[in-house]
Amino acid sequence: MKPISGRFPLLAFFALLLAWLRPGLILAQSGAIAPVRGEVTEAGKATPLPGAVLRWLFDVPEANAPAVTTTSDEAGRFTLARPARAASRLVVQALGYRADTLAVPATGAPYLRVALRAGQELGEVTVTARGPAYSSLTPANVQVISSRDLTKSACCNLAESFETNASVEVTTSDAVSGAKQIQLLGLDGSYSLLTVDNQPALRGLAAPYRLGYLAGPWIDNIEIIKGTGSVVNGYEAISGQVNVKLKEPEKTDQLLFNIYGNDLGKFDVNLNTSARISPKWSTVLLLHSDHLGARVDRNKDGFLDLPLATQFNAFNKWKYISGRGIVSEVGLGALRETRQGGQLDFRDTGAAAFLQNYGTTQATTRYTGYAKTSYTWPSRPFQSLGLLLSGTDHDFTSRYSYGYASGNTTQRTARSYDGTQRTGLATLLFQSAIGNTAHVYRTGLSFLYDDYDERLSDGRTYSTETPADVDAREHRARRELVPGAFAEYTYQNSRNLTVVAGLRADHHNLYGWQVTPRLNIKYDVAKNTVLRAAAGTGFRVANPIADNAAMLASAREFVIGPGLRPERAWNVGGSTTQYFTALGRPATFVVDYYHTEFQNQVVADMYTSPGIIEIQNLQPGGRSFARSLQGELQLEPLKGLQVKGAYKYLDVRTTYDGVLLPKPLTPSHRAFVNLGYASAFDKWRADFTVQWFGQRPLAHVTSTHAHGSGQEYSPELAPRYGLLNAQLTRAFKRLEVYVGVENLTNYRQPNPIEGAANPFGPAFDAAMVWGPVYGRLTYAGLRYRIE
Repeated sequence: MKPISGRFPLLAFFALLLAWLRPGLILAQSGAIAPVRGEVTEAGKATPLPGAVLRWLFDVPEANAPAVTTTSDEAGRFTLARPARAASRLVVQALGYRADTLAVPATGAPYLRVALRAGQELGEVTVTARGPAYSSLTPANVQVISSRDLTKSACCNLAESFETNASVEVTTSDAVSGAKQIQLLGLDGSYSLLTVDNQPALRGLAAPYRLGYLAGPWIDNIEIIKGTGSVVNGYEAISGQVNVKLKEPEKTDQLLFNIYGNDLGKFDVNLNTSARISPKWSTVLLLHSDHLGARVDRNKDGFLDLPLATQFNAFNKWKYISGRGIVSEVGLGALRETRQGGQLDFRDTGAAAFLQNYGTTQATTRYTGYAKTSYTWPSRPFQSLGLLLSGTDHDFTSRYSYGYASGNTTQRTARSYDGTQRTGLATLLFQSAIGNTAHVYRTGLSFLYDDYDERLSDGRTYSTETPADVDAREHRARRELVPGAFAEYTYQNSRNLTVVAGLRADHHNLYGWQVTPRLNIKYDVAKNTVLRAAAGTGFRVANPIADNAAMLASAREFVIGPGLRPERAWNVGGSTTQYFTALGRPATFVVDYYHTEFQNQVVADMYTSPGIIEIQNLQPGGRSFARSLQGELQLEPLKGLQVKGAYKYLDVRTTYDGVLLPKPLTPSHRAFVNLGYASAFDKWRADFTVQWFGQRPLAHVTSTHAHGSGQEYSPELAPRYGLLNAQLTRAFKRLEVYVGVENLTNYRQPNPIEGAANPFGPAFDAAMVWGPVYGRLTYAGLRYRIE
């Protein structure tokens, strides 16, 4: 028996859904002549399989027919009545095994012996090369970006993995550092839980640059989950979850070599290598390096369009499969990255260099490790126990040239932001069924340890401050100890309903008890129509500087209010998914709506006092909410031609100084079209993507804000614009060569850096970036693989 892997909670959950919710499930009413008897065992071992589900597959389907099903007992035996109407085939399914369909004699009372083979994991069941991206099985609204989708664009890292996806927006944080952030349901990436192999990762102080810490060729697939999701993964998901599944040791290519280069002078090199050391042991080594050494200033504003940067990144997985129910996995990772941005003449030669020319530097060192072990009962494949341990050591330093007013003069200094984060997470998880696999539960214990130490210094001195006062103003440290317990119950009838109800309670050493309820419901209205509804809360402790690190590249002064409270919000929404046939080929239409309402939010106010970023709790009586409406159509009008089109409307508002205003830099409207063509045998592949962005509000450092005096205020709006991307790939036996262009029309934001001529002055602002900075980008690359 091949046991469920170290990610057994998620895999067991979805495998169960597969067993119960296969498309086209129509059951019949018992009409009883001679029943069919038999036994279900595991192929090759004759081990009884209790809890296997047996159902009739009718020769003539009939809508709304009552069910005729049964399950095998502890000895693997079953008795199933014959239906009154025609049914000559019997479907047998069990959690963790491949389903089988048997031909049953129409007369007599046969005794059937069914041997099921070990099944495959979720990733291979739901992620197909050209199948629908929206799963019909999961109770939550899940969209999958497959490994094939990841080759439709340059996809050098996670930030570029969403280029052909409409659900997630990727934005440039500022025009100096080159950092990118995601938005989900109109909210910043800090409100979506990022997991790697379904374990929380790249959180806290890693947020500003985390999308660059996962190389694209390392990724097997990406799951985008809208809504608060499952309580098993913690309490921090507010807008949703992005789960990145890395290459598996026992399944990936023996060798994958990828090299990429573009006309900005950036080069990426990736090497993945795996080995099956024995039937039980396997390993995969993932290596990545990128380098940008060219000083490029296409818009002639005197600043680098992208920072000089070098990254070395490595990750190694080891996996052990005992064959007797035990699966263990260990992973170790290390990263080193340096960045240097600013004016063309800036050179990092020491502290004085930051006073002569405007410059920024960042350096990050990061180590990660995890261990996952699970045990699945051989005689009860739906029952398992797992222990998951992970740890992170994240250390970074950064410097920014900075000017501030002192009397009638402007003082030049270097603003520094340094920090460390030590994180440990432990989860003990048990899963089983109540009676039969229509009632499944998961329960467990967790413990989170977070140790943060940050220092933000802008070089200002005040005559009234003592050294202790300066340390208190610049230094922020906290240690979080959060033990918790959770339980999740899943009900599935044998036809069309799935309900997942979860509750977790965590005791935060700084903020006391936090209770997090969540509910997901999936109802199959018809064979090809799926309705989903979700509601739940999320809770997170904000990192006010890291969450707004882009504002360090401006003349704004950081003012952080005292007594910041945790952020907490309700997320309620749902979706409708319709699978249908268009022009003789499968198609999908999805529409979803989600409303996020904050009970408290740590608000970064750039409206009230333009020269200051004021960070404080949501005002008493104030509101902060995000509404997201999206419709998406996927179809294949011609053989080999895939078409995706989507439209999204966002309404994101927060109360600033007593006035409800739209959140800066969030577009209200977005449209998206992707065309993908593949010739026979995938020898040629072509992809073309159009993205259109509507107007978005701006909060310039030089803006005049009248709303503080009670007057109506309308923020300045960025113009609408569109982007066109294209890529062509030629595949050979083991080699793929691709060329592409991003921003085909060479559209650029006219002045991405406000006050670029006087970067030490009060009007300097590189954080109001709403469009492309460097214009058209051409690139080429190759992939060589040995399967």
